[in-house]
Amino acid sequence: MPFIRVTVSDPDLAPARRNALAQGLTDLAVSALGKSAARTTVLVNPVPAEHYYVAGHPVREATGAHVEVSITAGTNNADEKARFIAGAYALLRETLGTLPPITGVALHELHPESYGYNGITQFDHYRRAPRPAEAVG
Repeated sequence: MPFIRVTVSDPDLAPARRNALAQGLTDLAVSALGKSAARTTVLVNPVPAEHYYVAGHPVREATGAHVEVSITAGTNNADEKARFIAGAYALLRETLGTLPPITGVALHELHPESYGYNGITQFDHYRRAPRPAEAVG
């Protein structure tokens, strides 16, 4: 159940670009991390360009962007996470054009007892999931 937040230094980000980021990050969560598209949420957060700084200086010649993803700890290996980070950066570059020299993608791994949806922790979702033998019958 990933929650993906992408902050972009463009308050007038065109709807087509917002949609491309949301769909691209959802597709990447499915393909790189093996997550369910139906349980993936993306928040595109456009901010004023003058609020985005790198090395203490405003970014002027590029569109600043940062991606943060909350996932359940232990559900992905290092290769899957690396594929997501590389793919997210490529998507940002393709969708937004020139990026500043530092463009981050962060995967936050949250303990299943401390993370959940619809009022239920991930731990309880996993405990309640039918076991393979139960699912057949």
